[in-house]
Amino acid sequence: MKTYFLTALLLGGSTMATEIQNKNETALLAGGCFWCLESAFEKLDGVQDVISGYAGGTEADPTYKNYADSNHVETIKIIYDPQKISYSQLLEIFWRNIDPTDKDGSFGDRGPHYRSIIFYFNEEQKKKAEKSKKKLEQSKRFSKPIVTEIIKASPFYKAEDYHQDYAKKNPIRYKWYYTRSGRPSFFKKIWDKKMTTEKKETNPTENQQYKKSSDEELKKKLTPLQYKVTQQDGTEPPFTNKYNDNEAAGIYVDIVSGEPLFSSLDKFYSETGWPSFTKPLAPENIVEKVNKGWFGTQTEVRSRHANSHLGHIFKDGPPPTGLRYCINSAALRFVPVEDLEKEGYEKYTILFKS
Repeated sequence: MKTYFLTALLLGGSTMATEIQNKNETALLAGGCFWCLESAFEKLDGVQDVISGYAGGTEADPTYKNYADSNHVETIKIIYDPQKISYSQLLEIFWRNIDPTDKDGSFGDRGPHYRSIIFYFNEEQKKKAEKSKKKLEQSKRFSKPIVTEIIKASPFYKAEDYHQDYAKKNPIRYKWYYTRSGRPSFFKKIWDKKMTTEKKETNPTENQQYKKSSDEELKKKLTPLQYKVTQQDGTEPPFTNKYNDNEAAGIYVDIVSGEPLFSSLDKFYSETGWPSFTKPLAPENIVEKVNKGWFGTQTEVRSRHANSHLGHIFKDGPPPTGLRYCINSAALRFVPVEDLEKEGYEKYTILFKS
């Protein structure tokens, strides 16, 4: 689920490159080790580049050896396309990759040079940052106060080359560091938590014949996002979608046809922002399509009866399959266990009996 940015050469010259560059915007965020923040953001559709560095201090041209002495913090600079991903969405992902309650660091990284800060470049970013922070405070997910600072951006200094793309260049060492830091268990505890203020979702009964309606009917039946994803091979925003955090027991069916696709028993938290499954519930309803592009090959997942675009398969999932079916929430409808029989999926109730 990643769209790659074509270089000026591929797009046809410096003029076009300048036009594209002018459309991009910049975000400056700090929150613990910049290796971890960099890795979290560079996977996102719409993010063109992520640079690790230092900001917020009093001295120019800091290095890794002395940046803390002049009150700089480890920071990442994000270059992004606001037409594909918004500043508010970047902030949502930011919160999910830091501990905003720790004023003296983040996880195993201690000291004020690891504290969390949102550096804003203009009043619009400032307002969105304040709104985002207030929303997090009101969610009551954290038992401690949110201490992340929101301050005006100061000069940013790029870190040494060996810090750039660290997770990509040192995958084994980075995975060891990331796991030992306690981040995975902390994020799972906070973000897998079901909030009591959330409303229970209800959905109308779907046609159990697994038939696809006409395009005219689909436009009336589906939301614009559901139509874009399923009929136009679109991708929804990460984390803010409907089922990424859903922990309820049940099955996921095609939003268009109702054909069963995945089970909550095979769902896992992948930290990517989209619902992820180790395997399909009904393999006969899954079609895999290999798509070759400029930057490699991707395996697309579609539904058999409705031919809906669902998502993609990646080989970085957990045991026993080692696969990650990365699926758009907008392509799915969730049927809870208690409604399986009523909605015609009674044969799957046995899966949830202890």
